[in-house]
Amino acid sequence: MQQTGAHYFDPMTADDIDEVVAIEQIAYPFPWTRQNFIDSLDAAHQGVCLRAVNGELLGYFLMMPVVDESHLLNVCVRPALQGNGLGVMLLNEIVRVARADGMGGILLEVRPSNGRALRIYERFGFAQIGRRKGYYPADGRREDAIVMRLSWEIDRAVA
Repeated sequence: MQQTGAHYFDPMTADDIDEVVAIEQIAYPFPWTRQNFIDSLDAAHQGVCLRAVNGELLGYFLMMPVVDESHLLNVCVRPALQGNGLGVMLLNEIVRVARADGMGGILLEVRPSNGRALRIYERFGFAQIGRRKGYYPADGRREDAIVMRLSWEIDRAVA
């Protein structure tokens, strides 16, 4: 557990899934399923919960290591609490965890229609590097994904 004032970060476990899914279902029109979260945790993807000191779940993220970078699979702030800096707090923790794991950057996908997330990622330093056509489900059609990356220098031993 990492304490940050009135909040703390805790590893996501199977015991958190019901709470996480409840937030996921109100936050997204096409939410991850309970099984998606179970599968991610079973695959040893990095899941982290952001909680208030009273234990209330405020947000969470899941990411997976891919060679030398982390792929951010899901990040969410409880909708009623969005706009209060919790997303940036989660992004700071995402970067801290990825760097601690020796990764050189973070890759993510975001819907072009999710203007709020795009602005946060851009302000945070993520750059658009591509587009995945028809990546997301969207009301009887498919929506592209904007692929973004945040990179930093990592020390590599030269053999």
